[in-house]
Amino acid sequence: MARRREFFDLYDRAARNAVAIANLVGELLDRYPDESGRIAREVKELEHEGDRLTREIVDLAHRTFRTPFDREDMVRLASALDDICDHVDEAAGKIVGYGVREIRGTAKEQARIIELAATKLAEAVAKLRGFKDFRRQLAELRDLEDAGDDLARQAIFELFTSIGGDPLAVIRWKDIHEQLEEAVDACENAADVLETILVKKR
Repeated sequence: MARRREFFDLYDRAARNAVAIANLVGELLDRYPDESGRIAREVKELEHEGDRLTREIVDLAHRTFRTPFDREDMVRLASALDDICDHVDEAAGKIVGYGVREIRGTAKEQARIIELAATKLAEAVAKLRGFKDFRRQLAELRDLEDAGDDLARQAIFELFTSIGGDPLAVIRWKDIHEQLEEAVDACENAADVLETILVKKR
C-alpha cells in the first residue's frame, strides 16, 4: 500500500512540475528580456527535476511486483510528462539563445495554452489516485490542444506576412512557435495515456 502511494505521489509531483515549468515560460515571454537568464536557468532546473522524477518512476515500476496499473502505461505516462518539460525547456532556450528582439503576442498566447493544458493534466493526474473519473479534464485538455493547433498555424502564417525582410527572424520564430506547440502536443499525449489507463480500469 505504501508503495502504491509512492507511485501516485511521484506522478503528482511530475505533473505539478510540468505546471511550474509552463508557468515559467509564460513569465519568460511576459518579462523578456528582463531576468531572462534567471528564468531560463529556473526552467532548466525544472527540466532536470522532470528527468529525475521520470527515472524514479521507471525504476520503482521495475522494482515493484504489483504496480497500481499496467507497467507499460506507467512508463509511458512518466515519459509523456517529462516530454512537456523537455519541449518547454527547448523553447525557452531558443527564445534566450536566439536573442529575439521582441516577443510576439501569439507566442504569449501559446504559452497561456500550455499553462492551461498542463493545469488540466495535473488535475487529471491527481484523480488517478483512487481512479476517479477525469474525463472532463481530458476533454477540456483536448479542446485546448485544438486551440493550440489553430494558434500555431496562425502564428506561422503571420510570420510570413508580418515580419518584414528578415528571413532569420522568420526562421527563429517559426522554430520557437513549433517548439511551443510540441509542448501542447505532449500534454495531449499524456492525456491519451491517462485515457488508456481509465479504460483498462473500468
